[in-house]
Amino acid sequence: MLVLASASPRRRELLTQAGYRFDVHPAHVNEDPLPGEEPIAYVTRLAREKAQAVFNQLTAPLAGRSGPKLRLDGQSLLVLGADTTVTLDGHILAKPADPADAARMLRLLSGRTHRVITGVALATAAGTQVAAEVTGVRFLTLSENDIAAYVATSEPMDKAGAYAIQGRAARWIPRIEGCYFNVVGLPLALVTQMLESQGLGTKD
Repeated sequence: MLVLASASPRRRELLTQAGYRFDVHPAHVNEDPLPGEEPIAYVTRLAREKAQAVFNQLTAPLAGRSGPKLRLDGQSLLVLGADTTVTLDGHILAKPADPADAARMLRLLSGRTHRVITGVALATAAGTQVAAEVTGVRFLTLSENDIAAYVATSEPMDKAGAYAIQGRAARWIPRIEGCYFNVVGLPLALVTQMLESQGLGTKD
């Protein structure tokens, strides 16, 4: 049984697009970076924490479980966790705190190439497998009017780096280097390799 430990509608859509059947049980973990934490270490740590938290929740004894009252066999359970961030000059650009913060991030990205990193973790009874995907994304130069109009749509507010490549920001991205789906939020080829290594195909 495959479980996605994420409330992200984009990750649900991508995993469905890839042909997988799964349940959704969002994880609730503190997403603040640790002091001095590198971007790849940050997203892989969060992905691992999310996957392990949901795995432990779903396999806990019924009496002590706060989540769904289902008895799951830990031997057949796979929990997929993921976390995506944007980095520029080694700095993590997470979800903006408010519209002003979103505008600040977009000014930083304007006219430059940044990296999008997604950490992926697959928790099973045997342990947790962790990997990361990195994609380079080039932005055109944005005017203050461009930024203000985009922030006013509210699209940037729940997105790492304050933009969505599959949304209105697409018109400012002339090229990427790497996996497009990684920028959306889930690197499908990497996830497929991880799931297949556990014997899970799209028909399971």
